[in-house]
Amino acid sequence: MYSVNVPVPGSVARLASDLHPLLTEFDRVREDYTLLAKRIGDPEHFAVREHEVRRALRGQPAFEVQVTGLGCFEQPTKGTAPVVYFEVESPGLQQLHERLVDEFGAIGGLEGEDYVPHVTIARDAPQSAADRLLEQDIEPVTWTVTQLEFFDSRYREVAGRVSLPA
Repeated sequence: MYSVNVPVPGSVARLASDLHPLLTEFDRVREDYTLLAKRIGDPEHFAVREHEVRRALRGQPAFEVQVTGLGCFEQPTKGTAPVVYFEVESPGLQQLHERLVDEFGAIGGLEGEDYVPHVTIARDAPQSAADRLLEQDIEPVTWTVTQLEFFDSRYREVAGRVSLPA
């Protein structure tokens, strides 16, 4: 699956690292952090889809993103539960997501009105472990997004970048 992602700064990784002692009951703890803007599927010809996405991004300005707290998907659309994450607020990211949904459509249950901007921290633990984590206060982290990444989840690597403003 390819996606358009927002690069996550080291300050968010440090924030997650500070929570690490509270993640011992989770089976899967992230070490690499991503912020999804829009899934673009598994196109037969990635180069063609990348060109289409770049065209759709023309004029896209840089925008601010802020990690504001902790959240939990008790019953995620896919995968094991619970999923704990950093809550993300960003009108610019919402607008970008809507723009790409208008161009490429939404994946039901995950995008469009169901889109919840977040940075996953960990998943698969007793709900009580997630509840304890959610009691923690975190210091908000704000950054300006000046680049987007094309991400290939099969290999968990960046397949391309686009600078903002595009």
